[in-house]
Order: sequence, then C-alpha cells, then structure tokens
Amino acid sequence: MLPQLPLYLPIAFILSTALALGIVILLINTSSKPVDRKTAGQIIAIITAWLVLQAALSLLSVYSDAPETIPPRIILLGVMPALISILFLFNTRKGKLFIDRMSMQMLTYVHLIRIPVELVLYALFLNGAVPELMTFEGRNLDILAGITAPIVGFFGIAQSKMGKTSLLLWNFVCLALLLNIVVTAILSAPSPFQQFAFEQPNIAILYFPFSWLPAFIVPLVLFSHLAAIRKLVTHP
Repeated sequence: MLPQLPLYLPIAFILSTALALGIVILLINTSSKPVDRKTAGQIIAIITAWLVLQAALSLLSVYSDAPETIPPRIILLGVMPALISILFLFNTRKGKLFIDRMSMQMLTYVHLIRIPVELVLYALFLNGAVPELMTFEGRNLDILAGITAPIVGFFGIAQSKMGKTSLLLWNFVCLALLLNIVVTAILSAPSPFQQFAFEQPNIAILYFPFSWLPAFIVPLVLFSHLAAIRKLVTHP
C-alpha cells in the first residue's frame, strides 16, 4: 500500500471493487436465460481468484519494484490476461451466446461504477498518487459516462426512449472517454513509455488495492461497452 494515503481511500476503492463484483453477479442473474448455479459459481470464483492474485502481486511489490521493465508488469500480468479473456468470450460460440443473453439495461448500469472510481482518482490526486490530468479537473471526463448511465438505462432502454443509433452513439462516446483515460494513465505511469506528469506520476495503480483498476474494473467497463455494441449491431 501507499503509506502516505489516508485509510479511507483504499477502503473506498475496495468497496468500489466489491460493488463492481456485485454488478457482475447481477449481470449473470438478469440474463435472458439464467446461468445455472454451478456455472455462475465458477465465474465468480475465477474473478475472485483473479482479484486475490492481483492483490498478492501488488502487495508483494511485483508491480512497483520494477516499473522500467518492458512491457510494464502491470500490463503483462494484470491487463493482458483480462483482455485475452474478453477476446475469448467474443470469439467462442459459448462466449458469444453468454454475451447475447445479457440484459442491455444491466450492461448500461455497469457504468455507474465509473462515478466512485473517478471520485477516488480525484482524492488520489489530492494525495499525490495520480496526476491532475487523470481527474475530471484535467483530461478525464469519464465520470460523465457514469452520470448518464442510469438515464440511458432507465429512460433510453427500459422506457424505450432511445433508438439503436442513439444507444450506439452513447456507447461509442463513452468508450472513447474510457480509452482516453486508459491512454493517459499509461503515459503518466512511471515506465519507459511515460510522456506526462513527471512531477506527479500515476503510481497508485502499482499498489494494492488500486491495481484492481486496470486489472478488473477497466476491463469490466470495456467488456460492457463491447457487449452492448455487439447486441445492438447483431440483433434487430
């Protein structure tokens, strides 16, 4: 852990991650064809094991001890396996069937997690653990996706006030907001690729529990956008 941080910050992020895990459970339980209890249990067990592994790697300083490695260990051991898992889901028959049964409304509500995450990022900036450009006072407008998600989910989808084109547009715009902060975070972190924020680099993601952000929460948000886009494009 980062020793200079007030205790409420890691606690707040642990609770945010627990909320994200709860949202995954809701995604599974609200699918059009319920996932059997055994499969659902296996999915949650895999995600939980992944979170435990990422916690161990960051607590053992695997990520923070050698930020100059290429590729950075947080990308190699945290981000890449999550992205490979997403690719697997989108390129296998069972994976695509699993995605297509998910609720569009719940896929949209996933993005509510971006609100507490952005508030934590702002508090991390105030405590010198991330640069200002990673917050809503800088280059990061990702919180807008979280704020608009319940509006889109309830009025746009549940009340059918938005058509397919509008829903696609919202997903693409919010996906662009996500990619913007991801690129900013990578280029602000201490590594051979760092381009920004040398005075106050993005060090938080190298430590527990904030390593869960690139290893779990960001992939979950990315998956939700891609799954929604797939459903909108492939289903009439």
